[in-house]
Amino acid sequence: MDIAAVMPLRFTWRLAESLGRLWFRIDTRHRLIALNNLKLAWGDELTERERRNLAQENFIHLAKVILELPYIRRLTPEKLDGFVAFDGLEHLDAALKKGRGVLVMASHFGNWELMALAFSLLHHPINIVIRPLDSPFLDSLIDSIRTRGGNKMIAKKGSVSKVLRLLAAGEVVGVLLDQNPAWYEGVFVPFFNEIACTNKVLSSLALRTSAPVIPAYNVREPDGSYRIVVEPEVILDRSGDTRVDIEENTAKFNRIIEGYVRRHPEQWFWVHQRWKTRPYQPWPRKR
Repeated sequence: MDIAAVMPLRFTWRLAESLGRLWFRIDTRHRLIALNNLKLAWGDELTERERRNLAQENFIHLAKVILELPYIRRLTPEKLDGFVAFDGLEHLDAALKKGRGVLVMASHFGNWELMALAFSLLHHPINIVIRPLDSPFLDSLIDSIRTRGGNKMIAKKGSVSKVLRLLAAGEVVGVLLDQNPAWYEGVFVPFFNEIACTNKVLSSLALRTSAPVIPAYNVREPDGSYRIVVEPEVILDRSGDTRVDIEENTAKFNRIIEGYVRRHPEQWFWVHQRWKTRPYQPWPRKR
């Protein structure tokens, strides 16, 4: 990892292009997951060849994200200049001034670990709700990146009470909303052309606390640099029916994330089984 950290980035990216293509060829399981996800998401909007080409581009992008980790681990505020640019920080500043804390809605898009670090080094530390990785080595590496600038990690299990305290104290809490949860953690709302089980925690917290929800994402530019985009506060639907409001607002959040992915489809995490959890359907009775 130390060798990768000192390699010129352009060499790292060229290496990642070769490794990404190799990964796409030899990792049958994740290739099939990505291709199936693309079929579910885009349907007939893309041909089979277009889906395959897009999946390979996605593997190359993810290889770049992985190989950038050692470099990111050593970044300083000075080194971030020219590598990362922010758009829309005024939206986060305005939300903080309301004094109710802020919920940042994030996703596994662009280089999400870089975005977390850049926020802490250049603007404002964030408390991030996470699920520890299965690999202790990777979990330790990524945790060292996430926390370098003052970010704090919150284990997903049993996190609600801690998040409520942080919001009451005016803190910023980041929630990644684009992973497949268990059925009891989510609601089934549209994402692309399919119904997707989506975690309801962000909607529940926002409705309960009135903390502003601020979407943020980052995108890799053609020259390899990143642009972090902070969007205006999401105006929540409030009908008075909690169940309906959670579903409507969660669907709204999904539409926002879908917009990012449609603009830059190669930069999302297509190798994750996003549509794995399905709505309950009873077995047909025998007649």
